[in-house]
Amino acid sequence: MLAQKFIRHESLKHAFVKFLLIVALVLIYGVITVIKYGLRDGIFVSLLTWSFFVFCTPIADAGFLLDFPLRIITGIRMIYSEIVVWVIALLINISAFATNPSIYEKTLILSLFKHIITQPFPFWGIIVLSGAGTFLSVYFGDEVVDIVSNHRKRRPKYERHASKYRLIVFAFIIALIIVLYDFLLNKLGIKLPLV
Repeated sequence: MLAQKFIRHESLKHAFVKFLLIVALVLIYGVITVIKYGLRDGIFVSLLTWSFFVFCTPIADAGFLLDFPLRIITGIRMIYSEIVVWVIALLINISAFATNPSIYEKTLILSLFKHIITQPFPFWGIIVLSGAGTFLSVYFGDEVVDIVSNHRKRRPKYERHASKYRLIVFAFIIALIIVLYDFLLNKLGIKLPLV
């Protein structure tokens, strides 16, 4: 079974631990929002916050909640399940705008997210760059799972250089996203104490 191989493989145990931490964080956040905003709005705030992380972070952290278990249990490639994750996140936001647009004002993250969604230029660049980073990370994640499960032969030379290229691409994407977020926060007059 793929799950047993995956969890036993020493170099990939951290992925399973990351998955458990993300699940715990989402559950804790969900409970807190339900307590603070009530059942209906709390669940909606949690789902919208999840969709913010799907659309606005350059790694598949939010999608990892679905991608990872689906890949381990069914063998479905994470790149395909990530497409489904993006569609679900889009449908959640369409539903929010159609039924309760004021829900975006409940938290700072959601108000920033609403601004990103409603201002195509230049803020959709955040979504585009995040999508590129997310799908790149999922693609490489699929490769790692393939290697662990012996679906693909190890390629030492490729593996040695691929990490350098990935690092360069991710650094570039993250730098562009930081610049766009800085521009967004300055435009909205929000000062974040970083120190």
